[in-house]
Amino acid sequence: MPTKTKKSEYVIEEEPVVQDPENTITFNRNTFFSILVVLAFAVGVLTGFFLWGYNQPAENANQPSGQVAAAPTQQPQYVRYEIATEGYPSLGPDDAPITIVEFSDFQCPFCKRFHEETYQALLDAYPGQIRFVYRNLPLTSIHPDAMPAAVASLCANEQNVYWEYHDKLFSSTTLGTDTYIQYANELNLNIDEFTACLNSGKFDAFIQQDMDFAFNLGVSSTPTFFINGLAIVGAQPLSSFQNIIDKELAGEIP
Repeated sequence: MPTKTKKSEYVIEEEPVVQDPENTITFNRNTFFSILVVLAFAVGVLTGFFLWGYNQPAENANQPSGQVAAAPTQQPQYVRYEIATEGYPSLGPDDAPITIVEFSDFQCPFCKRFHEETYQALLDAYPGQIRFVYRNLPLTSIHPDAMPAAVASLCANEQNVYWEYHDKLFSSTTLGTDTYIQYANELNLNIDEFTACLNSGKFDAFIQQDMDFAFNLGVSSTPTFFINGLAIVGAQPLSSFQNIIDKELAGEIP
C-alpha cells in the first residue's frame, strides 16, 4: 500500500531486485555514455554511406577515386563564311562542287611553299571538281613588294594570262619592276599596255577592298583558304585539304 512521506509525496515500495553476478554485466555511468557515443558515430557513418555511396553518377562508378569521367568527345563544329568570288581571277569550272578561295601574298614565303608543294597536286587530285579563286591580301607592313606584285598580276589578267603570270610570280626568288616586265615579255604581253597599267594605280582600290574584307572577316595571316566557305589557315599539306574536300563531297559537313 502507498505510504505518505513527510513531504506529502507518494512513493511506491518495490521489492528489491537481486542480481546474479554470473549473468550480469555492470557498467558505470562513464562507460555507458562512451558506448553510446561510439554507437552513434557508427550509425552516422553507415547512414552517410547509404545516402551518398549509392547515389553517385553512373559515369563515375568505375573511375579511380577523385577522378571524374571525361565528357563525351564533341563533334567538330564547322562554320561557313560567305566569300564573294565573282569578279576575281578564277581557275576551273564555274559549276564545280568545290570552290576554294585563297587570300594570299606574292611575297609571302608560306604562300610560295603552298604553291610549290600543294597547289598543283590539289588540282590534280580533283580534276574538274575544283574552282580555285585568288584574292589579294598583300601584307604591306612586312612585304614591300607584295602590293606591286598584286598589281602586276591584275595587269596581266587584263591580257588574259592571269594564271600563267601568277605561277611565275610564285616561282620567283626576286620581285620588282624589272621582274614584272620580264615575265610580261616571256608571256608575250603588250609591254606598253602592261607598263602603263603598272603605273596607273587603277587596281589599288580593288586590292584594298580585298584587304579590308579579309581583315574584317578576321583573316590575319597568309595564306588563308576557304573551301566552300570553310576556313583552313596556312600552308597546310595536301591531306589537310583532302580531309575537308572529301567530307564536303560526301555531304558529311552541315
